[in-house]
Amino acid sequence: MTWDLATILVVLTAVSGVIWLFDRLFLASKRAKTPKAEENIPFIIDLARSLFPVFFIVLFLRSFLVEPFRIPSGSMMPTLLIGDFILVNKFSYGIRLPVANKKIIDIGEPERGDVVVFRYPEDPTIPFIKRVVGLPGDKIVYNDTTKLIYINGKPIEQKVIGRYIGVGSGSGMTGKEQRSEDLTGVKHDILVRFDTNPYTSFGRGEWVVPEKHYFVLGDNRDNSKDSRYWGFVPEENLIGKAFFIWMNWDLANGGVSAQRIGTQIK
Repeated sequence: MTWDLATILVVLTAVSGVIWLFDRLFLASKRAKTPKAEENIPFIIDLARSLFPVFFIVLFLRSFLVEPFRIPSGSMMPTLLIGDFILVNKFSYGIRLPVANKKIIDIGEPERGDVVVFRYPEDPTIPFIKRVVGLPGDKIVYNDTTKLIYINGKPIEQKVIGRYIGVGSGSGMTGKEQRSEDLTGVKHDILVRFDTNPYTSFGRGEWVVPEKHYFVLGDNRDNSKDSRYWGFVPEENLIGKAFFIWMNWDLANGGVSAQRIGTQIK
């Protein structure tokens, strides 16, 4: 069993719930017959009664509605910056049981262009965030010379915007070329750089996406470890769709970045 936050919340909810229920069924009636019954409640029972609703509400919200994450790296720049605090829709791709991660209600599937949070296939305890590029059955080709993606033989349109100017912890990305990319209707910006060494590869290759798997890339194309390096994301590893930035905290950029607050993720 992996002792992540979800597991800890499930255990705390279960333990406090069992104590509360045991007291309600067997102890409360006996205690009610004694003087000052409310003052004689054992500390552990009083604590469980107080915390069970809190644990249950947090577990429910985090497991079935939304879950917060913080962006620790620049792999999704310029869409997401280091220090962004985001919300992830947990029911976009179906309702799953916490910890077991078993889908119990099928609602939808990822679409091309979605920014998704998932469990890193090589270490499921680590959450990753990338953009869905390839759907099941797609043939993906990435040309690291032109930085173009080909999906089922068709090139994905890109337009050069100019040179990127990074801020705060992402200032090291200053000078990269910023492009607008159109993933069959989903327009977003990416960053690329050109290396003068012709033998340096940034993930060139061809892939065919298996059933119930997805091919994902970071928007910071030459600074992202993604499906080009470690393969596909299994459907069962999906956590949810990132949709909202509710805070940005980056000390290298002066702390809170007010203009990032309330930004939708596209």
